[in-house]
Amino acid sequence: MQRGRSSTSPWPDNPVLVEVWRSGFLESVHRGSLVVVGPDGAVLHAVGDVDRPVLPRSANKPVQATALLAAGWTPRSGEELAIGAGSHSGEDGHRELVAGMLAAAGLSPDDLGCPPALPLHDPDFAAWLAAGRAPERLAMNCSGKHAAMLSACVAAGWPTDGYLEREHPLQQAVEARLGEAAGTPVAAVVVDGCGAPQHGLPLTGLARGVSSLVEAAAGAHDRAVADAMRAHPWFVAGTGREDTDLMCAVDGLLVKGGADGVHVAALPGRGAVALKLDDGGDRGRAPALCAGLLRLGVPAEQLSPWSLTPVSGGAGVVGEVRAAAALLR
Repeated sequence: MQRGRSSTSPWPDNPVLVEVWRSGFLESVHRGSLVVVGPDGAVLHAVGDVDRPVLPRSANKPVQATALLAAGWTPRSGEELAIGAGSHSGEDGHRELVAGMLAAAGLSPDDLGCPPALPLHDPDFAAWLAAGRAPERLAMNCSGKHAAMLSACVAAGWPTDGYLEREHPLQQAVEARLGEAAGTPVAAVVVDGCGAPQHGLPLTGLARGVSSLVEAAAGAHDRAVADAMRAHPWFVAGTGREDTDLMCAVDGLLVKGGADGVHVAALPGRGAVALKLDDGGDRGRAPALCAGLLRLGVPAEQLSPWSLTPVSGGAGVVGEVRAAAALLR
């Protein structure tokens, strides 16, 4: 009996986007899909099946944040708006900011619906383990989004209890906004890792939605989110994180990664790129994203720290993770 992909499987036969080379030997590959759209949302380049719905995971957060603003959330600073659209590392400054957001809304960390977690930031993670410190909700990388959601509920007069249920008015507003920005209805609603609803969209819709943020007029909710994230990239991710470092390196660039191999980036006047690695891994995201950003006109020298990821062997570097030919044609 032949084993392998079923002929009825909904998963596409996507091309190899990223290759892993070790000492001149092709060790692994990452298949997936990638789309580049212009400022008007027109598809400029596509590799793989970019119309099949995927789960953008945290890459949906920038557009989600616009729905929270529309509901009445008024962040007290750009930092609060950035962390509300971000996936922070649980560093001290991140947790303190989220705690302040909750206090300003008359709430506490106990009101967060996200699960407790340890910080993603390696030094903090190690320190917490050494001290025997238990996971906390504030340290969970989505706590900023949850604090923003709760703040929007308070501002709108909606109940905070059940704020993660799909039927809650906040989540109904988020779902509608994501479909509007993508130009296509949400294809599926599932439960994300943080407990919130997660919305399926095609990569073309994800790219168009994030591009619309950087193209929006000054003063609009869309533009406010984009501006806050770009002005305060440390609150979008954290120390040593790709999203933070890329936004610091490329003027005007908006970047947001998502779990399971998703990344999206947009540059005003140029367009946006969105990608999904089929295996859900993170290792190949940066080289693939950089290949897409090259098509938006970002100079190669600005992207060089992320275009090739070193492969270690012993005490040295013996190879690299790099974009495959399908992305470079």
